[in-house]
Order: sequence, then C-alpha cells, then structure tokens
Amino acid sequence: MAAQNQMGDNNGNNGGVQQKGGELSELKPVVVTTLQNPPMGGGGGRGNLGIYPNGMILANEYSLKETRPHLGGGLQSKDKTSSTYDLVEQMQYLYVKVVKARELSVFGGGEVICEVKLGNYKGVTKRVSYNHAEWDQVFAFSKDCIQSSMVEVFVKEREKDEYIGRVWFDLNEVPKRVPPDSQLAPQWHRMEDKRGDKSKAGEVMISIWFGTQADEAFAEAWHSKAANVHLDGLGSIKSKIYLSPKLWYLRLNVIEAQDIVLGEKGGSIMRYPEFYVKVQVGNQVLRTKVSPAGANRAVSNPFWNEDLIFVVPEPLEDYVLISVEDRIMPGREEVVGRLLLPLAAIERRWDDKTVPSKWFHVDNQNFAFSNPSDPSKSRFGSRIHIRATLDGGYHVLDEATMYSSDLRPTAKQLWKPHIGVLEMGILGATGLMPMKIREGKGGSTDAYCVAKYGQKWVRTRTVVDSLSPKWNEQYTWEVFDPCTVITVGVFDNCRLDKNIAAATGARDSRIGKVRIRLSTLETDRVYTHSYPLLILHASGVKKMGELHLAVRFSCENMGNMLHMYAMPLLPKMHYVNPLSVNQLESLRYQAMNVVTARFSRAEPALGREVVEYMLDHDSHMWSMRKSKANFFRLMNVLSGVIGMACWAEAIRSWQRPVYSSLFVLVYLLLVTFPELIIPTMLIYMALVGIWRYRSRPRHPPHMDTRLSHAENVYPDELDEEFDTFPSTRSSELVRMRYDRLRSVAGRIQTVVGDMATQGERFQGLLSWRDPRATFLFVILCLFAAIGFYMVPIKAVVALWGIYYLRPPKFRSKLPPQVFSFFRRLPSKADSLL
Repeated sequence: MAAQNQMGDNNGNNGGVQQKGGELSELKPVVVTTLQNPPMGGGGGRGNLGIYPNGMILANEYSLKETRPHLGGGLQSKDKTSSTYDLVEQMQYLYVKVVKARELSVFGGGEVICEVKLGNYKGVTKRVSYNHAEWDQVFAFSKDCIQSSMVEVFVKEREKDEYIGRVWFDLNEVPKRVPPDSQLAPQWHRMEDKRGDKSKAGEVMISIWFGTQADEAFAEAWHSKAANVHLDGLGSIKSKIYLSPKLWYLRLNVIEAQDIVLGEKGGSIMRYPEFYVKVQVGNQVLRTKVSPAGANRAVSNPFWNEDLIFVVPEPLEDYVLISVEDRIMPGREEVVGRLLLPLAAIERRWDDKTVPSKWFHVDNQNFAFSNPSDPSKSRFGSRIHIRATLDGGYHVLDEATMYSSDLRPTAKQLWKPHIGVLEMGILGATGLMPMKIREGKGGSTDAYCVAKYGQKWVRTRTVVDSLSPKWNEQYTWEVFDPCTVITVGVFDNCRLDKNIAAATGARDSRIGKVRIRLSTLETDRVYTHSYPLLILHASGVKKMGELHLAVRFSCENMGNMLHMYAMPLLPKMHYVNPLSVNQLESLRYQAMNVVTARFSRAEPALGREVVEYMLDHDSHMWSMRKSKANFFRLMNVLSGVIGMACWAEAIRSWQRPVYSSLFVLVYLLLVTFPELIIPTMLIYMALVGIWRYRSRPRHPPHMDTRLSHAENVYPDELDEEFDTFPSTRSSELVRMRYDRLRSVAGRIQTVVGDMATQGERFQGLLSWRDPRATFLFVILCLFAAIGFYMVPIKAVVALWGIYYLRPPKFRSKLPPQVFSFFRRLPSKADSLL
C-alpha cells in the first residue's frame, strides 16, 4: 500500500504542477463525463463532452448494457431463415429485379435506362444500347421507406424526361419469398406508353418480391438508403468479406562468401574492406553486420552466419534480392555482387529439421548491368553460402499478442480440426456522434463495421447519413482455439464521393472498437449487449455511441475444447526455435504492412487507417496513462497478499477471540497431521470456486475507463500520449532525451503489464471468468486432494524431486501442461482502453 500511495503522489507532483512565467500553477486532471440529460442551455445530447471539477462521472454510460432485440423476427414470426439468421432482427425489403427489355420504339438509336420509382425514392439502372437492353440489376427498398401502394418501372431514353414505356405493380399483390426457396422467375410485362397504349411500347422482364436481408440479392442490390450517393461511391458502401493472405516467415541464414572482388571505387583505396549483405523482399530490407576480420580467413572470403527473417504472403510471386556491399565510408557503399532468388524456389519446412545450405553464384556490379553472354565482362566466379527456408511451423503474428484471433501455424498440414463456431449478429448502433458536416443537413455519419477474427475480415454495408444505423448482418467463423479475441470496429466512411476522396486524401474516421474474448463466453448462450464506443482524444475520453451485438459461441465437442487448455498457446516452433521479442515486434510490423497492401488492392479497398486500428499498431508506444494503469493493476494483484498478511496479523492479535481460537485448533490439527495440509488447501480453493459460481460474471468484459485511467488524466500526459514520435515539442537535445525515455518506459510498461497479467490469471482460476478453465481447476483440485490424502507426502516430494532433476534427455522442449493451462487464462488486459 505504501508503494501505491507513493506512485500516486509522484504522479500528482510530476504531472500536476507546471511552471509558467516563474510561477507554479496547478494542473487539474481532465474529467470527462457523458450525460444522458444535459443541463438546460447545454445545447447537446448524448455523447457531449464536459469537464467537471468535482470528478464525478456517470459510470453507467461507460458500462455494458444488456438488450433484448427481436432476433430472428421474434417468437411470432419463425420462418426458414431463423436457423441461419437468428442473431439479427429481420428487416423487410421490397426487391425489384430489372433484367432486360425488347421491342423498344427508339428513334435514331441511342442508349436507354430503366427507372424504378416508389414514392419519393427512385433508382436508375446503368445506360445500355437499345439494341441490347440488358441491365440485370436489383433494387431494394426498405419497408420503412415505402410511402406508396404501387411501384412504377419506366424505360427511358438517355437524358430525356419522357418515358418509352411504363409498367406498375400493386404492392398488395407482390409475393413474399423466404430462402432457401428458389429465386423468383422474372416475367415479361407489356409496357404502356404515355398515351396508355400497350401495342407499341415494348416489353420489359421484371421480377418483384418481398424478402429480408437473408435474400441472395441483398448484398449486390441498390438500396433506397443510398439514394443520395453518387454512382462512383456505390461500390464503397456494400458489405464485403476480405481474406487476409497466408503469411510465411522467410528465414535466410547468410553464412559466408568466397572470392568477393572489390569494385572500381573500393579497389583503389588501401584499406580493409567492410563487407555486409543486404537482402530485400518487396519493401522489406535487412542487413547483416559487417564481416569481422579473421586471422584464418582471406579478405575476399567474408563470414557472417546471421539469420534474417522476413514476412512474405502467398502467392509466392516475389523475388529475394541479395546484394553483397562494401562500406567504403560512412554513408557510402558499393555493390560488389548481386543475386536474384525467386520465392517459389525456396524450400518449405514444417519443423526445426535442418535444411541443407547451398552455394549460389553472385554477379559483380559490372556484370549485372551488362550483357550476360559476354564472358569478358565476368572477372571472377564469386559465390555466397546461404540457407533459405520458408518456415511454416510458426504463427505469423499480425496483431497484438494479447488480442490474437488466430494461433494456428502457417502450414495447413499442421492445422487441427475446429472445435467450435462463433456467430455474431451486428445489429446496429445508437447515439453516434456526427463525424462530418453536410451542406444543408448539418452533422451526419456514414457508419460501417469491420469485424476481424482469424484470416476472415468482414465489412458491413455503409448506412448513409444516420446516427442510429441498423445493419442486422450475421457472420460466422470457425474457432480453432477458445483463448482468442474477436475485434469489431466502427468507422465513418469518407470515400462515398471518389472525386472528393481522391482530391483530399480522405481517411475513414474511427468511431470506436469492441473486443470480446471467446473463453469468457458460455457455450451455446446468446449474448445481446450494447457496447459503448470509447475513443481517447487529446481532451480526454469520449463516448461516440453504442454498438449493439448478438454473439453466440457454439461447441461441437466439449472434450476437445477442454483438451485445448492443456496445449501450448503457440505452435511448437515458437518454443523449439523461439524468436526474440524485438524480432516478433519487427515482424509484426512487416506483417501488418503486407496485409495493408493486400487489402488496398481489393474493391472496395480497406484503408490503411482501418487495418492499423484493428491490429493495434501503436499498442507498444509509451503512455504515462497506460503505465499508471498497469502499475495499479499490479498493485491490485498484490493487494491479495497484503490482505492475507493483515488477516494473519488480526488472528495473531486476537481481535476476534472466537476466530483466533478456531485458527489455533486448525493449526494444531495440521501440525499433528501434516498430510492434511495440501488436501485442506486444495479443498478450500475448490469450495471457494464452487461458492463463487453464484457470483460469476454474467456479461463479457469490455473497455473499463476507470481501469484504463482515462477518467482522471492530466492534460500534459494526454499531450505526451498524442505527441508524434519523434517528439516535436522542444529542442534537439530535449527531443533525444525525451524519445529515449519513452522507448525505455514503453518496455517497462510492457513488463509491468505482463506481471499484472500473470497475477490476474492466477486470480482467474476461481473467478469463473472462463467457465471451462475454472471447471477444470475445481475438478483437478478435488481429485488432487484425494490423491495427496492417499499418497504419503514424503513419496510425493520424492517423486517431484526426481521428476524435477531428471536428465535433459528425458525433458521436452514444450512447456508443461500446467503452464500452458495457466497462459490460457483470461486477464483484465482485455478490458484496457
């Protein structure tokens, strides 16, 4: 407790006092409060930002709320889609499919269009030649937009108001279609001209029906909600599924080279050459160290023996450019040999078996840019010794380790069958903050969601100009490990008008993010909650709205799922041939760039700002707020030890004579029968776990502003957190020291957070936060209690000592099952903002 108070005092003194103009002025912490009913004259609604000196905050605005949506259309409208779309609310649409037209009376030729009109809403097809009038387009009108009892279809010439033909339908006669019924067959309908004559206007092929968002035509249909979107922006508002590329670790072991000849510039200088190897794969460039001087090696035979690791995606169409360079002086290098190696020719491996190395001929600089068929240009046959492998036994991390959604190795041969299915219904959002200003309409938001789990990214359609959008889209993922996290982000679409987006370089704005750890969900239970969307700004934390989700985690075989808790968290190669922390962080940044580049080539593209936000690219950056949050997490874990010490002191001081007398009797009993000590402790923990089952958490964990220290933060700390890296706040000397401090403090922050995570996992053994893990631990305690009672303690200690001191030959490189089980337990890291 003394350490905790000292940390608080230090933060207050360092961050709360600032010198200005020779005087000391106290900085008050920024307290951000969101009010449901703002005071009179406030001029705002939900989501307003206010600063209150009393530090009062309405916690319910930042908490999780349970909702009761009518999933699957409610209990009274069970249809065939309830089995596949039972996690969303049914949305009724009027679908009009315009296929083609014939026998059109067009004078002079030209292009024709088809116009579908329903009340004030009007959808227009693409322009086609009247000789080949085929559109094959679907229009979807939301039921809450229907303001007329009839729908009209017009065929017009391009840029003419008068129509060639017209056909209309009474909405009361439109049939209903429910998948998986076959699609409705389109029919030819005779059109009437402006005089009402049906003999000369031609025919149009149309099908019309009422359906829901489960219809196959829903994804590619033109929606009435997007009536004001320009044609160029329609492609960026449709729902899509993206698959991130399969990523491989490319390991290049650069061993040595032979017969390297100095170039034109380096040969005329009397010096010892400084050879190193530079390897480039795409945009990734790595260099070895300079070859050290050796008494037993010639100058032309440099030696390195270094591993260079890259991230490469499938398909393996790129090349590896290997160049041997000579550092003539600082900032001046000369290429003395080059080698181009195709990725497809590199051997793949799934384990740590050694792959034979190979010698490759390298070309000197003159030969590389001359005619290869001219032997006079080749001065020498230089060679380089390389061992190149594509390691498929690793999992290529592209997201923060604590929020990983996939832990499988790259090689599909090492995958195990999935253990369950994750289903998510993205229902909608309420109370979103306006993100842009439209002329004549004021503030508006064009919101869409992105959900990421494993290699599958999903993007909902964009709901145009709505602060309470409704998506009601359902998606499914296969689950291979329950100790994974699904991430859902909400963004504002700034690319509806491609011309404006290209001119201004628009980036989609962040609205908020939700993370759900699957191991904290009960099996086959539907969770329907509204999650507050929280964003940290330079002025403090701000609630941007609420996201409504329905989540269900289904298990196919409970035995397989429980067995996963005893398996290593990462693939075997991570323990047999581990990568360093610096390597993992660098490779994760490379993997994020590869995924970003691949998604930028999709249509519609998923912006870099979206990928970076979903993958937490800046999670390693220094923040005083995060450091304080991790420190107090650690102190909260240690508070249990302090509480035990206080309890023991209370027993020792006989403040409660009855409790002290009982403790003395139990103590004498355990001293007399020491074989009861361990069974008693295990039974006690099992009973505590069973007792706490009643008070187990009922809701998934979410961002906790109090735990994140986002409620009460100093302005200078926020300015430091939102400062650029390197800093731009002061002179060069202060900038150097400041950046060095942030780099070191970021590592300390991570270490403190990891320590707190381990302690919180220990607390999670009996908290029922992960119901399956707590169940396994309780059962294990009961069986262990019986075992320790039946087996003498001396035998147990002797067996444990022999097992602990066994020779290395009989040890496994994989971590023990107890450690694997412990690493899978959840922590409060999931609730950090």
